[in-house]
Amino acid sequence: MIVGSLRVTLLIRSSHSLKEKRSVLNRLKDGLRRDFNVSVAEVDGQETWQRADLGIAAVGVEPRLLSETFTAVLAWFRRHPDVGVTDHQVDLF
Repeated sequence: MIVGSLRVTLLIRSSHSLKEKRSVLNRLKDGLRRDFNVSVAEVDGQETWQRADLGIAAVGVEPRLLSETFTAVLAWFRRHPDVGVTDHQVDLF
């Protein structure tokens, strides 16, 4: 069993308040769960209204499949008009 984690730092361009940020993040988290079957949580930056750090986790049997999933997640973020990826880190255990 392989456990993979992806930590993504996002710039939320359309957010001008914490309420707007939560709205964008809820849509993003729902989409990630639906499209990629991953677990996702905000792990840092909760008090800033234009930055969020998301932790994304997945379990699999092959490291290659997890890497491909995380590559697809990053591409998904990059296509999203409300956010920009400023940093990311992938770890496989």
